[in-house]
Amino acid sequence: MQERVVLIGAGSAMFTRGLVADLIDRGWQADLALVDVDPQALAVAEAVTRKMIEAKRAPVRLAAATDRREVLGGATAVICTVGVGGRRAWEQDVFIPRRHGIYQPVGDSVMPGGTSRALRMVPAMVDVARDVMDLCGEALFFNYGNPLACVCRGVRQATGANVMGLCHGVPEVGRYLAQALGVQPERFRYSAVGINHLTWFVEARVGAEDLMPKLRRIAERRGAAPEAAGPDQPPAADNPFSWHLMRLFGAFPAVLDRHVSEFFPHLSRGGKYYGRTLGVDVFSLEDTIAHGDRIYEEMRELAASPAPLPEGYFQRISGEHEQVLEIIESVRTDAGRVYSANLPNRGQVPNLPGEAIVESPAAADGAGLRPLQQRPLSAALAGTLATRFMWVETTVQAALEGSRDKFIQALVLDGAVDSLETAARLADELLAAQAQHLPQFANRTPG
Repeated sequence: MQERVVLIGAGSAMFTRGLVADLIDRGWQADLALVDVDPQALAVAEAVTRKMIEAKRAPVRLAAATDRREVLGGATAVICTVGVGGRRAWEQDVFIPRRHGIYQPVGDSVMPGGTSRALRMVPAMVDVARDVMDLCGEALFFNYGNPLACVCRGVRQATGANVMGLCHGVPEVGRYLAQALGVQPERFRYSAVGINHLTWFVEARVGAEDLMPKLRRIAERRGAAPEAAGPDQPPAADNPFSWHLMRLFGAFPAVLDRHVSEFFPHLSRGGKYYGRTLGVDVFSLEDTIAHGDRIYEEMRELAASPAPLPEGYFQRISGEHEQVLEIIESVRTDAGRVYSANLPNRGQVPNLPGEAIVESPAAADGAGLRPLQQRPLSAALAGTLATRFMWVETTVQAALEGSRDKFIQALVLDGAVDSLETAARLADELLAAQAQHLPQFANRTPG
């Protein structure tokens, strides 16, 4: 295939490696442009990518730029993995709320960390979208940056750009459920509907066989209430909170306990999780950050080394990158394959808000990514999502307007704070810590 692909946020080491490996494996004759505002991160990504291309003598022409406008012209696909402020800003999104007794295992999608991250991400991605519309308006435009629902909603609201949100979480959980059911993943079919990182598997089958009753029986064995484990007992190894929700709601939530628990902060006050503390000794944020730093350092050393790439470097790895080239190929060939995508709700889920960014099945064909019609969710499942979609709207307004009041409102809607006073103090501390990335708040009046 002939494509001109622009990857914005190329300093994301694992994503860039996985995307380039997939591109080479597919044998595409492509132009690939890497973009990152950090010159050092860009140089590392460019050097490793060039080694990968040369090692396989792949028909891929490479360019790199810190200014995306230099390379966007003529792009047929734009893929964004932007993370404004990087891991250092991410740490503050998690560590500052800890001082207020709020513990987050991830802190990039919801809770105070996700809300704070959105203030940085939404304006930055709106600027990217405007450049895409100006220089390559017909390009397929994908976003992987979190919080996914806020970013996609903000971009569409501010620019009208046809941005499509992607995440590997739903297919990853699909494989997890297939294993739990004892069926072959390639035969497993499902429908999963919700908001990114809280997406409910409402249908599961192989052929004509409905597998939801079997999932409920599994949930009876695996699900456990958070208080079921004593303080000295380790939590069950197999996502007990998600299985407990399956038992209660009759649908299984993606993407497992690490993300799903953040959507129910009122059920884990003080970070309580089966005798452990979220983000500390289970799903440790420190470990996640250290792993990212370590991967980047390995990539930096590899870029500087004259040695060949390690054996197995091109082996296909699971990760955020894994669907996007398949989707592009399915669109170009009008194949109509079905993927999980984050798109505006224009009736595909009847009882969720219109224009809300819903994660649900979509067909990739000659028209692009088209959401497929779904059944209405139960009142209970729709209820788990209702406030979240309004949190998205409020957070996007805060980000675009530079509104402290709306930031505080979003923190209250999220439900992790214990008082209005805590919400206000937390907002001011996060705004101060992230000030260099928040120019829209520069002239705000302190509360």
